[in-house]
Amino acid sequence: MNSLIDSFWRAAAYCLHPRVIGLSLLPLLVSGVLAFGFMFFFWEGAIASVRATLESWLLVESLLRWLDSFGLQSFRSVLANIVVLAGVLPVVILLSLLLVALCMTPAIVRLVAERRFPLLEKKRGGTLAQSVAASLGATLLALVLIVLSMPLWLVPPLVMVLPPLIWGWLTYRVFGFDVLAEHASADERRALLKAHRVPMLAMGVVCGYLGAVPSLVWAVSGVAGIIFAPFTVLLAIWLYTLVFAFSTAWFTHYALAALQAQRAGEPVVISEVLPGA
Repeated sequence: MNSLIDSFWRAAAYCLHPRVIGLSLLPLLVSGVLAFGFMFFFWEGAIASVRATLESWLLVESLLRWLDSFGLQSFRSVLANIVVLAGVLPVVILLSLLLVALCMTPAIVRLVAERRFPLLEKKRGGTLAQSVAASLGATLLALVLIVLSMPLWLVPPLVMVLPPLIWGWLTYRVFGFDVLAEHASADERRALLKAHRVPMLAMGVVCGYLGAVPSLVWAVSGVAGIIFAPFTVLLAIWLYTLVFAFSTAWFTHYALAALQAQRAGEPVVISEVLPGA
Protein backbone atom coordinates (compact mmCIF):
# COMPACT_ATOMS: atom_id res chain seq x y z
CA MET A 1 0.00 0.00 0.00
CA ASN A 2 2.86 2.40 0.80
CA SER A 3 4.36 1.83 -2.65
CA LEU A 4 0.99 2.57 -4.28
CA ILE A 5 0.58 5.85 -2.41
CA ASP A 6 4.20 6.87 -2.93
CA SER A 7 4.09 6.18 -6.66
CA PHE A 8 0.73 8.04 -6.88
CA TRP A 9 2.18 11.28 -5.50
CA ARG A 10 5.33 10.93 -7.54
CA ALA A 11 3.23 10.58 -10.70
CA ALA A 12 1.22 13.68 -9.78
CA ALA A 13 4.48 15.64 -9.34
CA TYR A 14 5.82 14.42 -12.67
CA CYS A 15 2.72 15.70 -14.48
CA LEU A 16 3.95 19.21 -13.60
CA HIS A 17 7.31 18.56 -15.24
CA PRO A 18 7.82 20.81 -18.31
CA ARG A 19 8.88 17.84 -20.45
CA VAL A 20 5.68 15.94 -19.62
CA ILE A 21 3.52 19.01 -20.30
CA GLY A 22 5.29 19.47 -23.63
CA LEU A 23 4.84 15.81 -24.53
CA SER A 24 1.09 16.10 -23.90
CA LEU A 25 0.80 18.54 -26.80
CA LEU A 26 1.62 15.94 -29.48
CA PRO A 27 -1.32 13.58 -28.72
CA LEU A 28 -3.49 16.68 -28.35
CA LEU A 29 -2.44 17.93 -31.79
CA VAL A 30 -3.02 14.58 -33.51
CA SER A 31 -6.34 13.95 -31.77
CA GLY A 32 -7.44 17.53 -32.38
CA VAL A 33 -6.76 17.30 -36.11
CA LEU A 34 -8.70 14.04 -36.36
CA ALA A 35 -11.58 15.35 -34.23
CA PHE A 36 -11.88 18.59 -36.20
CA GLY A 37 -11.64 16.62 -39.44
CA PHE A 38 -14.57 14.46 -38.35
CA MET A 39 -16.54 17.51 -37.25
CA PHE A 40 -15.89 19.30 -40.54
CA PHE A 41 -16.68 16.44 -42.91
CA PHE A 42 -19.18 14.24 -41.04
CA TRP A 43 -20.74 16.13 -38.11
CA GLU A 44 -23.81 17.56 -39.84
CA GLY A 45 -24.44 14.37 -41.81
CA ALA A 46 -24.14 12.21 -38.69
CA ILE A 47 -26.57 14.42 -36.75
CA ALA A 48 -29.07 14.41 -39.62
CA SER A 49 -28.91 10.61 -39.92
CA VAL A 50 -29.31 10.08 -36.18
CA ARG A 51 -32.21 12.56 -36.02
CA ALA A 52 -34.01 10.81 -38.89
CA THR A 53 -33.45 7.42 -37.26
CA LEU A 54 -34.71 8.58 -33.87
CA GLU A 55 -37.82 10.18 -35.34
CA SER A 56 -38.60 6.95 -37.19
CA TRP A 57 -38.77 5.06 -33.89
CA LEU A 58 -42.31 5.33 -32.51
CA LEU A 59 -41.24 4.97 -28.90
CA VAL A 60 -38.69 7.81 -29.15
CA GLU A 61 -41.10 10.02 -31.09
CA SER A 62 -43.79 9.44 -28.46
CA LEU A 63 -41.33 10.39 -25.74
CA LEU A 64 -40.35 13.56 -27.60
CA ARG A 65 -43.98 14.55 -28.06
CA TRP A 66 -44.58 13.99 -24.35
CA LEU A 67 -41.61 16.26 -23.55
CA ASP A 68 -42.94 18.85 -26.03
CA SER A 69 -46.16 19.00 -24.03
CA PHE A 70 -44.11 20.16 -21.03
CA GLY A 71 -42.43 22.91 -23.04
CA LEU A 72 -39.19 21.01 -23.57
CA GLN A 73 -39.08 21.37 -27.34
CA SER A 74 -35.39 22.27 -27.14
CA PHE A 75 -34.57 18.72 -26.07
CA ARG A 76 -35.71 17.46 -29.49
CA SER A 77 -33.10 19.61 -31.24
CA VAL A 78 -30.18 18.53 -29.04
CA LEU A 79 -31.03 14.82 -28.69
CA ALA A 80 -29.31 13.85 -31.93
CA ASN A 81 -26.23 15.85 -30.93
CA ILE A 82 -26.11 14.04 -27.60
CA VAL A 83 -26.34 10.64 -29.28
CA VAL A 84 -23.55 11.47 -31.75
CA LEU A 85 -21.32 12.79 -28.96
CA ALA A 86 -22.01 9.67 -26.89
CA GLY A 87 -20.77 7.60 -29.81
CA VAL A 88 -17.73 9.80 -30.47
CA LEU A 89 -16.46 10.07 -26.90
CA PRO A 90 -15.43 6.39 -26.44
CA VAL A 91 -13.47 6.64 -29.69
CA VAL A 92 -11.82 9.85 -28.46
CA ILE A 93 -10.87 8.19 -25.17
CA LEU A 94 -9.41 5.12 -26.87
CA LEU A 95 -7.54 7.28 -29.39
CA SER A 96 -6.08 9.39 -26.57
CA LEU A 97 -4.99 6.26 -24.71
CA LEU A 98 -3.30 4.81 -27.79
CA LEU A 99 -1.53 8.07 -28.63
CA VAL A 100 -0.26 8.45 -25.07
CA ALA A 101 0.93 4.82 -25.06
CA LEU A 102 2.78 5.31 -28.36
CA CYS A 103 4.01 8.91 -28.06
CA MET A 104 4.38 9.67 -24.35
CA THR A 105 4.96 6.40 -22.50
CA PRO A 106 8.52 5.73 -23.76
CA ALA A 107 9.58 9.30 -22.94
CA ILE A 108 7.98 9.23 -19.46
CA VAL A 109 9.58 5.84 -18.71
CA ARG A 110 12.98 7.21 -19.73
CA LEU A 111 12.46 10.33 -17.59
CA VAL A 112 11.52 8.31 -14.49
CA ALA A 113 14.33 5.79 -15.05
CA GLU A 114 16.96 8.51 -15.51
CA ARG A 115 15.97 10.40 -12.39
CA ARG A 116 15.05 7.58 -10.01
CA PHE A 117 16.41 4.27 -11.35
CA PRO A 118 19.63 5.16 -13.22
CA LEU A 119 21.32 1.86 -12.31
CA LEU A 120 18.41 -0.41 -13.24
CA GLU A 121 19.57 -2.74 -16.02
CA LYS A 122 17.66 -2.64 -19.30
CA LYS A 123 16.90 -6.15 -20.54
CA ARG A 124 14.54 -5.02 -23.31
CA GLY A 125 12.04 -7.85 -23.09
CA GLY A 126 9.42 -6.12 -25.26
CA THR A 127 9.62 -4.64 -28.75
CA LEU A 128 7.71 -1.73 -30.27
CA ALA A 129 5.80 -4.15 -32.52
CA GLN A 130 4.74 -6.21 -29.49
CA SER A 131 3.70 -3.06 -27.66
CA VAL A 132 1.59 -1.84 -30.58
CA ALA A 133 0.01 -5.28 -31.04
CA ALA A 134 -0.76 -5.61 -27.32
CA SER A 135 -2.22 -2.09 -27.16
CA LEU A 136 -4.38 -2.54 -30.25
CA GLY A 137 -5.61 -5.96 -29.15
CA ALA A 138 -6.55 -4.77 -25.67
CA THR A 139 -8.16 -1.61 -27.09
CA LEU A 140 -10.32 -3.53 -29.55
CA LEU A 141 -11.44 -5.92 -26.81
CA ALA A 142 -12.25 -2.97 -24.53
CA LEU A 143 -14.25 -1.34 -27.32
CA VAL A 144 -16.27 -4.54 -27.77
CA LEU A 145 -16.90 -4.73 -24.01
CA ILE A 146 -18.05 -1.09 -23.98
CA VAL A 147 -20.52 -1.65 -26.81
CA LEU A 148 -21.86 -4.86 -25.25
CA SER A 149 -22.23 -3.29 -21.82
CA MET A 150 -23.96 -0.08 -22.95
CA PRO A 151 -27.51 -1.43 -22.35
CA LEU A 152 -26.50 -2.09 -18.73
CA TRP A 153 -25.50 1.57 -18.32
CA LEU A 154 -29.22 2.37 -18.09
CA VAL A 155 -29.14 0.76 -14.64
CA PRO A 156 -27.95 3.65 -12.39
CA PRO A 157 -25.47 1.72 -10.17
CA LEU A 158 -23.87 -0.09 -13.11
CA VAL A 159 -23.08 3.05 -15.09
CA MET A 160 -20.79 4.05 -12.20
CA VAL A 161 -19.08 0.65 -12.14
CA LEU A 162 -18.81 -0.92 -15.58
CA PRO A 163 -17.07 1.85 -17.59
CA PRO A 164 -14.35 2.46 -14.95
CA LEU A 165 -13.77 -1.29 -14.68
CA ILE A 166 -13.34 -1.59 -18.45
CA TRP A 167 -11.05 1.47 -18.63
CA GLY A 168 -9.16 0.17 -15.60
CA TRP A 169 -8.56 -3.22 -17.18
CA LEU A 170 -7.48 -1.56 -20.42
CA THR A 171 -5.10 0.82 -18.59
CA TYR A 172 -3.60 -2.10 -16.66
CA ARG A 173 -3.08 -4.15 -19.83
CA VAL A 174 -1.60 -1.34 -21.92
CA PHE A 175 0.63 0.41 -19.39
CA GLY A 176 1.54 -2.78 -17.54
CA PHE A 177 3.27 -3.98 -20.71
CA ASP A 178 4.64 -0.67 -21.98
CA VAL A 179 6.36 0.60 -18.82
CA LEU A 180 8.26 -2.69 -18.41
CA ALA A 181 9.09 -3.31 -22.07
CA GLU A 182 12.54 -1.69 -21.96
CA HIS A 183 13.80 -2.65 -18.50
CA ALA A 184 12.35 -6.10 -17.84
CA SER A 185 12.94 -9.34 -19.69
CA ALA A 186 9.90 -11.20 -20.97
CA ASP A 187 10.04 -13.65 -18.04
CA GLU A 188 10.50 -10.85 -15.50
CA ARG A 189 7.57 -8.93 -16.96
CA ARG A 190 5.24 -11.92 -16.84
CA ALA A 191 6.28 -12.76 -13.27
CA LEU A 192 5.90 -9.17 -12.08
CA LEU A 193 2.51 -8.64 -13.72
CA LYS A 194 1.29 -11.90 -12.18
CA ALA A 195 2.62 -11.09 -8.70
CA HIS A 196 1.28 -7.50 -8.75
CA ARG A 197 -1.91 -8.11 -10.72
CA VAL A 198 -4.28 -6.99 -7.95
CA PRO A 199 -2.61 -3.67 -7.03
CA MET A 200 -1.95 -2.81 -10.67
CA LEU A 201 -5.54 -3.62 -11.61
CA ALA A 202 -6.65 -1.41 -8.70
CA MET A 203 -4.42 1.36 -10.09
CA GLY A 204 -6.10 0.87 -13.46
CA VAL A 205 -9.56 1.18 -11.91
CA VAL A 206 -8.57 4.38 -10.09
CA CYS A 207 -7.26 5.73 -13.39
CA GLY A 208 -10.55 4.65 -14.95
CA TYR A 209 -12.46 6.80 -12.48
CA LEU A 210 -10.04 9.67 -13.09
CA GLY A 211 -10.83 9.23 -16.78
CA ALA A 212 -14.41 10.21 -15.96
CA VAL A 213 -13.25 13.70 -14.91
CA PRO A 214 -13.13 15.08 -18.49
CA SER A 215 -16.78 14.08 -18.83
CA LEU A 216 -17.54 16.82 -16.31
CA VAL A 217 -16.76 19.24 -19.14
CA TRP A 218 -20.03 18.21 -20.76
CA ALA A 219 -21.95 18.28 -17.49
CA VAL A 220 -20.74 21.78 -16.64
CA SER A 221 -21.00 23.25 -20.12
CA GLY A 222 -24.50 21.85 -20.78
CA VAL A 223 -26.09 23.02 -24.04
CA ALA A 224 -23.19 25.39 -24.67
CA GLY A 225 -20.86 22.39 -24.74
CA ILE A 226 -22.96 20.84 -27.49
CA ILE A 227 -23.10 24.07 -29.49
CA PHE A 228 -19.32 24.48 -29.27
CA ALA A 229 -18.71 20.75 -29.57
CA PRO A 230 -15.40 20.95 -31.54
CA PHE A 231 -13.76 23.10 -28.86
CA THR A 232 -15.30 21.11 -26.01
CA VAL A 233 -14.03 17.87 -27.57
CA LEU A 234 -10.56 19.43 -27.87
CA LEU A 235 -10.58 20.38 -24.18
CA ALA A 236 -11.76 16.88 -23.26
CA ILE A 237 -8.96 15.32 -25.36
CA TRP A 238 -6.35 17.40 -23.54
CA LEU A 239 -7.77 16.37 -20.16
CA TYR A 240 -7.81 12.71 -21.22
CA THR A 241 -4.19 13.08 -22.35
CA LEU A 242 -3.16 14.44 -18.95
CA VAL A 243 -5.05 11.67 -17.14
CA PHE A 244 -3.35 8.99 -19.22
CA ALA A 245 0.03 10.71 -18.80
CA PHE A 246 -0.50 10.56 -15.03
CA SER A 247 -1.45 6.89 -15.37
CA THR A 248 1.76 6.21 -17.29
CA ALA A 249 3.89 7.91 -14.63
CA TRP A 250 2.05 6.09 -11.83
CA PHE A 251 2.51 2.67 -13.44
CA THR A 252 6.15 3.48 -14.26
CA HIS A 253 7.08 4.45 -10.70
CA TYR A 254 5.29 1.45 -9.24
CA ALA A 255 6.45 -1.14 -11.80
CA LEU A 256 10.12 -0.11 -11.91
CA ALA A 257 10.29 -0.05 -8.10
CA ALA A 258 8.72 -3.51 -8.05
CA LEU A 259 11.16 -4.73 -10.70
CA GLN A 260 14.12 -3.41 -8.74
CA ALA A 261 12.87 -5.15 -5.61
CA GLN A 262 12.16 -8.35 -7.55
CA ARG A 263 15.74 -8.48 -8.81
CA ALA A 264 17.08 -7.80 -5.35
CA GLY A 265 14.81 -10.45 -3.89
CA GLU A 266 13.56 -8.13 -1.17
CA PRO A 267 10.49 -5.94 -0.42
CA VAL A 268 10.25 -2.50 -1.97
CA VAL A 269 11.71 0.13 0.35
CA ILE A 270 11.02 3.71 -0.69
CA SER A 271 12.66 6.48 1.26
CA GLU A 272 12.53 9.31 -1.25
CA VAL A 273 9.69 11.79 -1.21
CA LEU A 274 10.07 13.75 -4.43
CA PRO A 275 11.08 12.70 -7.96
CA GLY A 276 14.79 12.94 -8.48
CA ALA A 277 15.48 13.20 -4.75
